[in-house]
Amino acid sequence: MATSKIIVITGANSGIGYATTKFIVSHSGYHVIMGCRDTKKGQAALDEIKSSGDIKGTLSVLQLDVTDDSSIAAAVSQVEKEFGRVDAFLSNAGITAHGYSAREQLNKIFATNVMGAYLTSQSFVPLLLKSEHPCLIQVSSGLGSLGLAANPADPHYNAPWEGYRMSKASLNMATLQQHKQLHCQNVRVFAYCPGLVRSNLRGKSEDAVSAGGAAGDPMTSARGLFDIVEGKRDSEAGQFLNANGTYPW
Repeated sequence: MATSKIIVITGANSGIGYATTKFIVSHSGYHVIMGCRDTKKGQAALDEIKSSGDIKGTLSVLQLDVTDDSSIAAAVSQVEKEFGRVDAFLSNAGITAHGYSAREQLNKIFATNVMGAYLTSQSFVPLLLKSEHPCLIQVSSGLGSLGLAANPADPHYNAPWEGYRMSKASLNMATLQQHKQLHCQNVRVFAYCPGLVRSNLRGKSEDAVSAGGAAGDPMTSARGLFDIVEGKRDSEAGQFLNANGTYPW
């Protein structure tokens, strides 16, 4: 365990977090800590990954609710006690919110996608600084790009989900601030758009999960995130990445 790279992934029991966990532990030399608000769901996800048989790394589950300061503090303390450092922090937990008033919807989305992502990752920075080659990734979305949203010729221009889009734009600013704060301390900071992939972010029906059949395989996103963890895109630190290059902020 001491020689394994320690990876923390928030929202790891489903969607992109689950796929990324599964992809990383199919390689040796990695221990993935699955940050999950509900540890029962986390343990079920861990057991499912282990039962697949394609495991070369190791796994554990960590109770972590990015909207709860006490949960964040306890999670940092536990990881420090058990592992002493974090080599990569993948800030993946994110939500949409339906069936609420406009104010309630924005409060819920921003609590997780912006404040939760920022404050949780900041809390893990002291453990990242104990790594020889630390990495912090904020999982964003092309829907949060102001440049794409302002371009009538781009497919992102007419996309809905105003609250979600605003939250990812705000997260991008947080990522830039973290890059400016941490690059001189050897922490590689990235925003990453995983693309449109199968996820229950949009709902649990097949039509929602598949985005009407348009969504791709989340393992493709996982591969992109793993490339960043492995250092293959270090020259692009401080930028808004996607699988094929970069997006405008």
